[in-house]
Amino acid sequence: MITEEQARTAFPDEVVTKAATRLVSVPGLDGQVALITIDNGHDHTRPSTFGPQSLVSLNAAFDEAVAAKPAAIAVTGKPFIFAVGADLSGVEQVSDPELATQIAQSGHDVFRRFTDSEIPTFAFVNGAVMGGGLELALSCHYRTLSENTAAVSFPEVFLGLFPGWGGTQLLPNLIGPDAAVTVIIENALNQNKMLSVAKAAELGIVDEVLGSADYLEQSLLWLAKVLRGEITPRRKEIDRGAGWDAAIARAKSIVDGKTKGASPGATKAVELLELARENDLDRGYAAETEALAGLLMTDTLRAGLYSFNLVNKRAKRPAGAPDKSLARKVGKIGIVGAGLMASQMALLFVRRLKVPVVLTDVDQARVDKGVSYVHGEIDKLLAKGRTSPDGANRLKTLVSGSLDKAAFADADFVIEAVFEELGVKQQVFAELEQHVRPDAILATNTSSLSISAMASKLEHPERVVGFHFFNPVAVMPLLEIVRADKTDDETLATAFSLGKQLKKSSVLVKDETAFVVNRLLLRFVGEVLVAIDEGTPFEVADASLDPLGLPMSPMTLMQLVGPAIALHVGETLHGSFPDRFSVSENLRRFVEAKKTAVWQWDDKGNQSIDPEVAALWQQGDRPSTADEVRERALAAISEEIRIMLDEGVVAEAQDIDLCLLLGAGWPFWLGGITPYLDRSGVSEKVNGKPFLAPGVASVPTR
Repeated sequence: MITEEQARTAFPDEVVTKAATRLVSVPGLDGQVALITIDNGHDHTRPSTFGPQSLVSLNAAFDEAVAAKPAAIAVTGKPFIFAVGADLSGVEQVSDPELATQIAQSGHDVFRRFTDSEIPTFAFVNGAVMGGGLELALSCHYRTLSENTAAVSFPEVFLGLFPGWGGTQLLPNLIGPDAAVTVIIENALNQNKMLSVAKAAELGIVDEVLGSADYLEQSLLWLAKVLRGEITPRRKEIDRGAGWDAAIARAKSIVDGKTKGASPGATKAVELLELARENDLDRGYAAETEALAGLLMTDTLRAGLYSFNLVNKRAKRPAGAPDKSLARKVGKIGIVGAGLMASQMALLFVRRLKVPVVLTDVDQARVDKGVSYVHGEIDKLLAKGRTSPDGANRLKTLVSGSLDKAAFADADFVIEAVFEELGVKQQVFAELEQHVRPDAILATNTSSLSISAMASKLEHPERVVGFHFFNPVAVMPLLEIVRADKTDDETLATAFSLGKQLKKSSVLVKDETAFVVNRLLLRFVGEVLVAIDEGTPFEVADASLDPLGLPMSPMTLMQLVGPAIALHVGETLHGSFPDRFSVSENLRRFVEAKKTAVWQWDDKGNQSIDPEVAALWQQGDRPSTADEVRERALAAISEEIRIMLDEGVVAEAQDIDLCLLLGAGWPFWLGGITPYLDRSGVSEKVNGKPFLAPGVASVPTR
C-alpha cells in the first residue's frame, strides 16, 4: 500500500477525496453501522475521484470502521455523487514505472479490503458512479442505488484504458460475462454510453433501487433487513463454459470492429474478462495491476488522457472567445429553411432554450413539413418519458412556421440553412436585413463557404457569424463558430453563449474554406479517392486506414456524409487550394448516377462492391498497397494541419484534435490526430517538427 508521503509526492496537486467514518444506529439492528462518507469538499460540479492521497484516506477510514467492531460497514458519497473513478490528472506527469505500479496496486489494496472483510460491507450509491467508483461499489458485498442517479458506467475503454481496480474480475462474476462485455466494452466504445438506473438494476449490478428523498435512511433499513436475514439479494448463476466463450467472442468482434486492434486498452480488457472466468481474485487482480501499470507508461494511454482533458477542460474555456459579459440575450430564434438540417436545429433550439422558434421556406408545404418534424420528435420524447405532457405541449407551441420573413422582426438570432451556394446565401441575408433589427445576429450553418463573402454586401456585416453544426445535430457535440472579417465581439460572444446553452462544445475558427473538420477529412479521404482512381482496389484503399482504429472507413464516411455533399465541399476546397485538393471525376459520375454507396451486402453480411459502381468508376493502372495509401493520407493531413496552424485557422493543435474528437467522432484513445502523427514520426518527417511539446499526450522523459 502506498504511504501518505509517497501519495503526496506522486500527485501533489490532487483534489483529495477524504473519507470520514461515523457510527450510526439503525432501528431493529443490534450494533451500529460504520458509515464511511467520501467527499472531496466541492459541490456536485467537481465529482469525487480517487488519487493516491484519496486512497490513503479511504484506507484509514476503513481501519477506523473495523476498529469500532460494527454490525456492518457502509460507504456512501456526497450529495448527488458517489465517485466517478480514478483521478487521472496526475497520471500525465508520471514518468517512473515503479510509481505507475504503485498507483495501479493501491486501488486493489484498498478496495479489496471491502471484499475480504468478515464484517458485511455495503455500498450506498447515492449518485453518479463511474470507473473506480463503480469498482469500489462492486467490491462491497451488497449495493443499493438512488433512483435519481445521473450516470452509471465504466468509461475506461472509451479513454484507452480498462477497469483496472477489480472491474474486469468482479463484474462478469456478478452479472455474467455477456452483460459485463456490454457494460465494459460495448457501451464504452459506443461513445461512452451510460446505464440507466433501471438497466443497472436489471443487470444485477445493484441489489435494490431506493427513492432519493430519504435514500440514506432507506438504505440503512434495507441493510438491517439483510443482516436479519429478511432479505437475501439474488445472485445470478454464472455460465463459465459455452456462455463465457460466446461472450468473449462477442467482445473480440466488438473491439475488432470498433478499434481495428488499435486500442491496447480495449484489447487488454478482453483478455482480462477471459481471465475472470477462473474467478481467482489473486490472479485476476495481479493481472490487472501488471497490465494497468504497463499501460500507464505508454504514449497511447497518454493520448487518451489528453483527449479527456481537451473535452473536459479546453472545450469549456474556448481559446479566443470574447468575454462572456459581451453576450446579448437571445429570446427568439429564426431559421431560414425547413429541411432536415434546419428542422434538427429547430428541435435543439426549442429543447435547450425554450424560446420561440420560427422556420421559413419557399412554400407552405416545406414549412409545414419542418414544423411537423419538430412536433413529431417532441412526441417521441414524450413517449420515452423524457418530457411531460405539459412540457411537450409548451415546446410545440413555441415552434411555428411562416412564409414571410417579417416573422423574424423581433428575433434576436436568425440562422440560415439553405442550399450551399454563395449567391443564394447572399440573397437570403440581403432579404433578412430588410426585416430584422439592426442588432439581431445573422448566422450561417454553411459547411464550407466564406462567411465574409456572404456578409460583404450587407449594411451590418459585423453581426454575421458562422455557426456550423454537425449531423446529426442532436448527437454531435461540436460547434464550429466562425469569425468573419468584420464580425464584432458582441456577436461572437453571443454565439459562444448560445453554444453553451445548447450544450455544445464550441471552437473558434477563422473564416477559411471548409473550416476545420471538413477541410481535414476531405484532405485525408481525398488521398484515398486518388489512390482508387489510380487503380488501387476499393477494398485495399478502404481498409488502408484501419490501423488508426477510426470509427468508420473512408467509403462508409462518404456514404454517411452524402457523396453529393462531399463532392460539393471538395469542389469548394479545390477552388481555394487547387494544388492540394483535387476533384475526382469518378466521384462526379458517381453523384450524377445518384449512387449513395460503394458497398453492398448480401444476406450473410458479406461485403462486395456494387457492380454499377465498379462499372462507372474508371480506374488507372497504378495501384498502391494499403501501407502506401495510409502513408499518403497521413502525410497529407499532417501537411494540412501545419498549414492551418500557420494560417491561424485555430489557436493551437489542441483545437484541431478537439474538432476531430467532437465533430468527426474520432476515438479518445487516438488523441484526435496530432499525438498519433507525432508518435508515429509522420509530423517530423513531413513538417520537420512535432505538433505537441514533449510530455503532452506522451510519457514525459525522466
